[in-house]
Amino acid sequence: MTQQTVYAYVDGPLGEMLLVGRAVEGGPTELASLSLPGQKGAVTVEDGWRRAPEAFEGIAGQLAEYFAGRRDRFDIAYTAGGTEFQRRVWRAVEDIPYGSTVSYGDIARQVGSSGAGVRAVGTAIGRNPLLVVRPCHRVVGADGALRGYAAGLERKERLLGLEGAHV
Repeated sequence: MTQQTVYAYVDGPLGEMLLVGRAVEGGPTELASLSLPGQKGAVTVEDGWRRAPEAFEGIAGQLAEYFAGRRDRFDIAYTAGGTEFQRRVWRAVEDIPYGSTVSYGDIARQVGSSGAGVRAVGTAIGRNPLLVVRPCHRVVGADGALRGYAAGLERKERLLGLEGAHV
């Protein structure tokens, strides 16, 4: 089966989002990255990638519903990526309910990495390639304060506000 990296830009209330995925002939596009303008560590379009907005129509529709307050979960195919530790952290992040927040320490305990492991959890969360879809914006400091977000704390605050989370 032929596989190709495809991308599209989708407008949203946080800025123009860059969606990157892997299109497999005859199958759905698997989302590999969703990044925002000015995001730390954001993906950039590379030579050989094909612009394919049609490949992301379903994902774009779900994002529009989320930003309109009509969706609280995403149902999309995505590539796993990351190290085993990152994947454990990201799975824990995916389980955070809409409109809720948890601390970095909570995630560290959940993945068996408490104590000094909180920093490693923060690093793994900071490398989340699927902003918004994998809701790392729902992770806050132990004191409930907003801490770290690759796309900026203002955007993190806006996402939490959209979800009605109290911070």
